[in-house]
Amino acid sequence: MKDQHEFVPYERDLYNKEEMIERSAAFYAWADTRRSVRDFSDKPVPKEVMENLIMTGSTAPSGAHKQPWTFCLISNAELKSKLRELAEEEERKSYEGRMSEQWLKDLEPLGTDAVKEFIDIAPWIVVIMKRAYETGPEGEKLNNYYVSESVGLAAGFFLLAVHHAGLVALTHTPSPMNFIAKALDRPDNERPFLLIPVGYPAEGVRVPDLKRKEKAEVIEYYE
Repeated sequence: MKDQHEFVPYERDLYNKEEMIERSAAFYAWADTRRSVRDFSDKPVPKEVMENLIMTGSTAPSGAHKQPWTFCLISNAELKSKLRELAEEEERKSYEGRMSEQWLKDLEPLGTDAVKEFIDIAPWIVVIMKRAYETGPEGEKLNNYYVSESVGLAAGFFLLAVHHAGLVALTHTPSPMNFIAKALDRPDNERPFLLIPVGYPAEGVRVPDLKRKEKAEVIEYYE
């Protein structure tokens, strides 16, 4: 039987009701200013900042604490251009036949298309890989659990950390994404989950005037 993790005291700040209401409302108001941005500046962002953002993403909970993710941090211009070329190839196939009429209609107000110049322009591209399994010392496969759910949580933590740092990001999911694993020469146990450009917004950038769902649309009460 494997040894248990050592258990240690858990300590953190606690707040009274009024403080909790104030803090939660302020955090919501701040988080509500986060937007996906498609127009990036090429202004440099320190690598240390990106490392901190990734490590924040890696604080997310995961099934059996397996942490089944790899964050690929890319600034190499040649590699970014290659990823853009391959992504646009897949996107053209999607826009020209793979996507349903309803899907295209839903995307139309957002002004998206198959051109993904942000991959070249943003100073950093983060590719989050989900690790389907691990490999043991003798080459055996070792299970990971709730992999997509765990990696989705890590991606969410990462995106909020990007916002906290005063930067912007975009979640890009070219489908299928197998070309990413090949371009990055990732091992067989890793699958592409998200491609995320990160950087400063372009000067004068504009975004769609979106409205998020109201409280009554996202909460069902059982009191």
